[in-house]
Amino acid sequence: MTERVTSTTNPGLPFRCADFETMWQALDYAAQGETGYNFFDAKGELQRSLTYRELRDQARSFARHLLGLGLEPGDRMVLVADTDADFMIGFMGCQYAAILPVPVAIPTSLGGKDAYVAQLRHQIEGCGAKAVMAPDSLGAILQQAAAGLPIKLAGAPKDFWAAPTTSHDPRPANADALSYLQYSSGSTRFPKGIQITHRVFMANAYAIARDGLRVRAGDRCTSWLPLYHDMGLVGFMLVPLTTQMSVDYIATRDFARRSLTWLKLISDHAGTLSYSPSFGYDLCTRRMRDDADKLDLSSWRAAGIGGDMVQHETLQRFSAMFGPHGFSKTAFVPSYGMAETTLAMSFAPLDQEYQVDYVDREELAHHNRAVPAARGPAARGFVACGRALIGHAFEIRDANGKSCPERQVGRIFFKGPSVMRGYFQEPELTREALSPDGWLDTGDLGYMLDGQIVITGRAKDLIIIAGRNIWPQDLEWAAEELPELRRGDAAAFSIEDGESEAIVVLVQCRVTDPEAKTKLAKDIGAVLQKSAGVEARIVFIPPHGLPQTSSGKLSRAKAKANYLNGVYDADIGTNK
Repeated sequence: MTERVTSTTNPGLPFRCADFETMWQALDYAAQGETGYNFFDAKGELQRSLTYRELRDQARSFARHLLGLGLEPGDRMVLVADTDADFMIGFMGCQYAAILPVPVAIPTSLGGKDAYVAQLRHQIEGCGAKAVMAPDSLGAILQQAAAGLPIKLAGAPKDFWAAPTTSHDPRPANADALSYLQYSSGSTRFPKGIQITHRVFMANAYAIARDGLRVRAGDRCTSWLPLYHDMGLVGFMLVPLTTQMSVDYIATRDFARRSLTWLKLISDHAGTLSYSPSFGYDLCTRRMRDDADKLDLSSWRAAGIGGDMVQHETLQRFSAMFGPHGFSKTAFVPSYGMAETTLAMSFAPLDQEYQVDYVDREELAHHNRAVPAARGPAARGFVACGRALIGHAFEIRDANGKSCPERQVGRIFFKGPSVMRGYFQEPELTREALSPDGWLDTGDLGYMLDGQIVITGRAKDLIIIAGRNIWPQDLEWAAEELPELRRGDAAAFSIEDGESEAIVVLVQCRVTDPEAKTKLAKDIGAVLQKSAGVEARIVFIPPHGLPQTSSGKLSRAKAKANYLNGVYDADIGTNK
């Protein structure tokens, strides 16, 4: 039988906008329609479709096998998350059996096998998993990671299907029970297991669908985002399920190789909702080809940006490149969120151009004030990411915990029904992040602008030189504007240099000629001096040398640790 993509609409089934008590109830409802998930290869050819009806039936059956293994409600099951039907069936099977799925990253390269095995083992032990499922291709790695641990089964999907089944009907959990554990991306420290209940998940799904994106019947999603990360899992697997939307997928690794396939899927299937970090838009702009003339992006009404700082210049280039192909710059939706809040905290207003706030660099650097300024070298532009979702709230606090006035930069706190219960079996870390009255310390810095939140960076990444605040993104983005560099090629941080602080900028370098490298180092130094008025130690490292979190974000903390531990060869340029 030839596979066909799932329908965009559900004739005869009334649209419901995430108004369920639990995730499994949402699937039971969606299973009455014709929508579901579709999996495409790197060329955009359909490999498999999975309707919500098929997902519900197979997940219920899978749940019986889990219980037949002797797993009990509340037990944890680690799922190595590839972009395929097996992962989704396993995840939802856990929901019907009241077992907690724990999605974790699939290896991104064979070169880091030992590190991946160690991380996977740490995650298995950290959540006390009783079962682990991974794609068949990872069998050897899985067995190595699980060796000697008290696990009932560690294997491929086929091994779980071969397990005995229970004669009892699975009993799904209620709204106040945990639904899943989401590991944080680990950008500032080792990943932590975030506890999300059904009620918390549904609160965020409802706010995203009803308030943030105003999902309606006939919307269709397209995604390349990894399913082990909250933006991929919640945003483009689970929220669509709660709103009966079909989703078209390509695997993350395929997007990295053939990024324009993402846009082809939107064009071919009239996708309306899709998200990416800024680098995804940049990648598509760089890889634009003549045959992209066939693209029609006019259906794309919400092109979200999340997962990292929003880069205005990158989005400008994308809209200029793809505007002739039907893309509207009013489709961009800068957003703010994190796994600790299930996914989303805010969305910029729909159907209008997002706001860029230009502020005085010196006031920002010396006084933490976002004073309006005319666009130019003396100004820094920040993208506004919208108001807090309905029923939620932001508060900006200074170093003493006092609430900050508008345009005063401080630490961002968030409160509302989408906030996690806490970190799994980490009461001390939970107390650090969550106050008794429910305020979450995001670890981010920002300010309020006419009710919208503006993010300026991570508190732990902030560089302070002679009492002046310098955002590492400013240095990185300035360097990456040079033609020899690409987005994601630079990492900036400060180190102790005697009695003072010094700035180091690691740069992934593809230039091999010594004279060209010397020139590139001088050019980077000149750009940093012009854009931020700083001198920096420029250190060239090999391509792919910068460490990333599981979600693909730069880990400056790990980059700094690598530098201090001598991981990188001393290939040092100059900026003088």
